[in-house]
Amino acid sequence: MDAISFGTDGWRATLDTFTAPRVRMVGQAVARHLTEEDLDGPVGVCYDARESSRGFAEEIARVLCVNGFDVVMPERDRPTPLLSWNIVDRDLAGGLMITASHNPPEYNGVKFIPSDGAPALPEITEAIEANLAEPDPLPEAEWGAVREVDFVSGHAEHALELVGADPDLSVAYDAIHGSGRGVTDALLERTGAEVERLRCEEDPTFGGGSPEPTRENLAELIERVTDGDAELGVANDGDADRIAVVTPERGLLNANLLYAVLYDYLLERDSGPAVRTVSTTFLVDRIAEAHGQEAIEVPVGFKWVADAMVAADALIGGEESGGFSMRGHVPEKDGVLTALLAAAAHDAESLDDRVDRLLSEHGEIHQSRVSVDCPDEEKVHTLDALAEAIPDSVAGEPVEDVNTADGFKLLLESGAWLLVRPSGTEPKLRVYAEAESEGRVEALLDSGRELVREAR
Repeated sequence: MDAISFGTDGWRATLDTFTAPRVRMVGQAVARHLTEEDLDGPVGVCYDARESSRGFAEEIARVLCVNGFDVVMPERDRPTPLLSWNIVDRDLAGGLMITASHNPPEYNGVKFIPSDGAPALPEITEAIEANLAEPDPLPEAEWGAVREVDFVSGHAEHALELVGADPDLSVAYDAIHGSGRGVTDALLERTGAEVERLRCEEDPTFGGGSPEPTRENLAELIERVTDGDAELGVANDGDADRIAVVTPERGLLNANLLYAVLYDYLLERDSGPAVRTVSTTFLVDRIAEAHGQEAIEVPVGFKWVADAMVAADALIGGEESGGFSMRGHVPEKDGVLTALLAAAAHDAESLDDRVDRLLSEHGEIHQSRVSVDCPDEEKVHTLDALAEAIPDSVAGEPVEDVNTADGFKLLLESGAWLLVRPSGTEPKLRVYAEAESEGRVEALLDSGRELVREAR
């Protein structure tokens, strides 16, 4: 049991730790939690493209069944957001997703999604952790059954209706061999877009790397857009809940700028606040203010974005790591839906032109981040030490305020900021900075590294 811990987005570990007996314990814990909450409807079980994922999904489905729950599963690996959508659309009691997202093939993971389709909040994951136990079958006559169902069609119809646009584009799509293959590309194609597919073949090793849509991992996609015929490039991570977008002039578009252009596009058709994490750009705030709207800041983790989106009836919610959702959809990040939304925004006004216009209207803005190694057992000590030594100035600029919603965010006189927070998935501290120039960002990041070094 001690090896099982639900962090920022479920429990994730290497396969020497993420084992069938422990997965069965998670299944039993979820069954007990649902029973305690008087939820007796079917449960969705979905899985990503890793070699081990289908087997783990079947293990968890069996445990749910012997606890009296019927289970619905897709016929093959499918994206996490499709599970979230089907939980709501099919009125399921909840769902379990077997995925390690962007991690390499030697990892796997599991996360529980409640009946509202949103990421589970801490009170739910803590209740599940408290219920971890060996499977405890009911009498066989009370067992549930497993049924395979279509996880794709309903989500696709909803996405097309919600976005309400038919972008006439040539799009290059890179699945990185993940679960977006045959889903995101097919959705774009249904709008009439001409889609060129990259790494859309099944490969549980992800080509020998990680299904992470970083600049280094998307070299071919970037070339197809910047030097080829594609007008737009789209990539998903391994379970397709996040997105990366490539434009002809900028190559890989910074996810902060992607958030800005998506919000700007949606504001042309509707109104409402935006929810962003503490690590996401203030450019969103400037756009919101210009339209008489509010930007709501929450800690890192899409569960907090989702919670605030529902409370505020937000038009959009997102984070700097490329996870977005919008009003009218389930409150969970969805890289499939966002691909369609990005294509629609680009068709209305090229994303490069839109970024240029927004920066001209609201001011130049740059952001970057670095990671500093820090064992999990040292994170609390380091952050406590940092709390006792908040500087009066950073990189020669006075600190005006300190935001402690998630780590320490030092707000500077010019509107720039520096953030130090613990990673929820790795033994690292994250250091983020935003300022008016790339040089200023680098200076702030250097100061952030030094602050962490001194605190340790």
